Amino acid sequence: MSSFLLEVGTEELPADFIESAIAQWKAKIPTSLQENFLIPNAIAVYGTPRRLVVLLTGLPTQQPDREEEIKGPPVKAAFKDGEPTKAAIGFASKQEVAIEDLKIQDTPKGKFVFVQKQITGKPLTEILQQLIPTWITGLEGRRFMHWGDGDLKFPRPIRWLVSLIDDQVLPIELISGSSHVRSDRLSRGHRILHPDPVSIPHAEQYLEQLRSAFIEVDPQIRADNIARQIEAHAKEIEGKAIIYPELLQEVTNLVEWSTAIVGRFDADFLILPGEVITTVMVKHQRYFPVETESGELLPNFIAISNGDPEKSSLIALGNERVIRARLADAQFFYKADCDEPLDTYLPQLETVTFQEDLGTMRDKVERIVDISQRLGTQLNLSEQEQSDIENAALLCKADLVTQMVYEFPELQGVMGEKYALVSGESEAVAKGIFEHYLPRGAEDSLPQSIVGQVVGLADRLDTLVGIFGLGMIPTGSSDPFALRRAANAIVNITWSAELALNLDQILAELCTDFVTAHPERESPLDSLKEFFLQRVQTLLQEDLKVDYDLVNAVLGENDREYSQRVLQDLLDGRDRALFLQEIRTDGKLEEIYETVNRSTRLAAKGELNTTKLDPDKVVNPDLFTQDSERKLYQAIEKLLPKTYSAQAERNYQALVNALAEIAPTVSNFLDGEDSVLVMADDPEVRQNRLNLLGLLRNHGRVIADFAPIVKP
Repeated sequence: MSSFLLEVGTEELPADFIESAIAQWKAKIPTSLQENFLIPNAIAVYGTPRRLVVLLTGLPTQQPDREEEIKGPPVKAAFKDGEPTKAAIGFASKQEVAIEDLKIQDTPKGKFVFVQKQITGKPLTEILQQLIPTWITGLEGRRFMHWGDGDLKFPRPIRWLVSLIDDQVLPIELISGSSHVRSDRLSRGHRILHPDPVSIPHAEQYLEQLRSAFIEVDPQIRADNIARQIEAHAKEIEGKAIIYPELLQEVTNLVEWSTAIVGRFDADFLILPGEVITTVMVKHQRYFPVETESGELLPNFIAISNGDPEKSSLIALGNERVIRARLADAQFFYKADCDEPLDTYLPQLETVTFQEDLGTMRDKVERIVDISQRLGTQLNLSEQEQSDIENAALLCKADLVTQMVYEFPELQGVMGEKYALVSGESEAVAKGIFEHYLPRGAEDSLPQSIVGQVVGLADRLDTLVGIFGLGMIPTGSSDPFALRRAANAIVNITWSAELALNLDQILAELCTDFVTAHPERESPLDSLKEFFLQRVQTLLQEDLKVDYDLVNAVLGENDREYSQRVLQDLLDGRDRALFLQEIRTDGKLEEIYETVNRSTRLAAKGELNTTKLDPDKVVNPDLFTQDSERKLYQAIEKLLPKTYSAQAERNYQALVNALAEIAPTVSNFLDGEDSVLVMADDPEVRQNRLNLLGLLRNHGRVIADFAPIVKP
């Protein structure tokens, strides 16, 4: 068994590419080895700003010998009148066997020619020399550049290659036009702490040799070291560091040998909102803030250096000068912005384009105000809530044209809240301005106030209707306006806040308004409905873990009229899906499955409207010929008030219990001693019986369309 080391040395790589490249190699390298019948005992993938590394241990020195069965042409094409054709001769020649060695075997697609071949395993060195270039050139990412004057692309120039099988160099060469690099055993140490080359005597000594040259190639160890240093330094200054996971990951991929450095800034800057200070530190300088146990910011920061630890004090001074300038700018912007009430910035929104065909941000604000009012009316909100929502909607984008947000765009909404309070707006309005942006991503929190919820819904609905109306519907992975995220947010906010939102109604109103404003465009209503149903389906399955067939049952598979019900009441759609999952788990679904599902299949042969519940006027008792018909009719009559109650109270358990109670009656109607022939010769009798079953189906449809449900 052998060990193998590959190190691809480069100029400083982008931090996000390092994380991506490691993930890609972890996925691709094991697969490519397995496809070549090479299974190592362990695969480790590492990365630093200047290198990507894979270390394989326990590799066989060559592929195992094996027997392969290779499929050739169909027998009809391989032989004619018992003689081999050109197809058979060519196949045998390609596989280097005699015609007599060809065998005929049956397959699901007919008889084919096969050959059994004994294949001698290739040496490890030969296989790796084929695979390694594909591992390197197969990496994907943003902003790749041509290396030299050739076609090879990589995020940064490749400067060296280390390729070792145990203690022997495996010759590898990358060529790009007139540029090339050949493998050897020489790596590179830390640029400052160990600038000399590092010779790697054996693949398994790589980690030890690099650490002696002040390179920690394992990103997890680097991250752990950084976190420990940060926590220790914060404790020394009687504080607690705020270690953001994304920032820790980024700085981990910016250094090869970490040194934590404590810096300080003037305490006078602490009068700035905390979000401004932390944004300057985290987003712009990649510093870790430090706070007291009670959560108040200290005038300190912790930076991670890739330099000489002995120069830490000098490095700290340089970082302090930078952050002092950045905070001074922020202080100037904040004071200047606070000099004017927030509403005075509204006219400037006319200079900011939302979308070329949809007007300015000022136009969008007017639409958000209008949609917010409609939502408030639909949700039956109080007069005070409506007033707060209208004010928040009017001001929700005003901070976009302030100096602070222009300089720090990530503070939009945050500064809107601050400036609203400075301008004398209520806390409800200010909080709503901030919260209407929530959630900003999949892991973000949802808005908690009714003001933030309604304005956030209005903002996203306006974007969805406008962009869909222009025909820019997301396709595949392309979603430049983040419309999927917007639709997911609308559904999640509605579910989380238990809002009685009729999405179907508001979409219809907004699409009508869009067509009125853009008469040359078609209504996007149908596309939007389908889009929202897809998002609901995904959220139910992936987030709420409801089985796919139960989700289809709630959405009404291939039944657009039934699907509409979910958009009319998102809460009810969610609750029915979760309820179905619950009764599948406790076995109740199985008790009613046959009753409703069999009725559903038979009722499809009839003509009864799928929403009809009352047997009056759709079933004629005078046409009954057997007692089982009368009993089923009476059972459905007794079921009617229970179904109405279940609909009104959304107490679907009571309806399930009622359906379970009449299961024997249905079974007797269809299969018992007194069973009937549903598809009777007499058309009136046949339709009467189908209507009975149709009514039963419709009662079940109050919970779900049972047709898509897989039998328990």
